[in-house]
Amino acid sequence: MEIELSPEQKSFVHLAIEEGRIQHPEDAVRDALALWEDRERARVELLHAIDAGIRELDAGEGTTYSAETIHGLGESVKRRGRAKLAG
Repeated sequence: MEIELSPEQKSFVHLAIEEGRIQHPEDAVRDALALWEDRERARVELLHAIDAGIRELDAGEGTTYSAETIHGLGESVKRRGRAKLAG
């Protein structure tokens, strides 16, 4: 497989080589593909979580929040965070 980079991308890769961050242009492509794979895995996990949440809501397993309960939830998160930082 051959990949054609834009002039800006080529400059970016050559700069990384000059600075010693990578040794070969192929390293840049491998790194980019690894990041893409990670992002795609995270996207699939998020879609599965959303689907699971929708199924739970459809089954009546959701929780209804009001302005007051959201405020209380926020305060609870703050308290736990502060306690964790202090402890």
